[in-house]
Amino acid sequence: MTPSDFTTTLLVDQSPDEVFNTINDVDRWWTENLHGTSHQLNDEFTVHFPGIHESTQKVVTLIPGQKIEWLVTESDLTRFQERQEWTGTTIQFDITSKGDKTELRFTHVGLVPDVQCYTSCTQGWTHFINGSLLHLFTTGKGNPGKSVAKSKTAMD
Repeated sequence: MTPSDFTTTLLVDQSPDEVFNTINDVDRWWTENLHGTSHQLNDEFTVHFPGIHESTQKVVTLIPGQKIEWLVTESDLTRFQERQEWTGTTIQFDITSKGDKTELRFTHVGLVPDVQCYTSCTQGWTHFINGSLLHLFTTGKGNPGKSVAKSKTAMD
């Protein structure tokens, strides 16, 4: 059996363009502790979960209403021996119209069952995609990680 990348799918009432725009507001659903921007091709942004996770993403694909893809250029998963497991992986959001609804398929390419952080990282993505982002779509308010002063990490 070939390991598969972590994927989860949402079906929401918003239009593909609304879904696209909401995903790009990373601080509304992933973490408020964010530096940089994610709205234009080649933008870079870093998310911080002090003592847990820090990673820098570069926007490599941006097709309005259809697709967003981030390349993880740096990562520090502080609770794991393999702290850079995310580096070189890609985070994809595929957006498709399904009748009067929109399907969002999230895939973290490279987050497969044989990587050390798989269980913890998939639980995190499930919280942020199926929880926070879905809540943002349905109620207008996500549940991102809260903003804190940037801590000193191995990436500083």
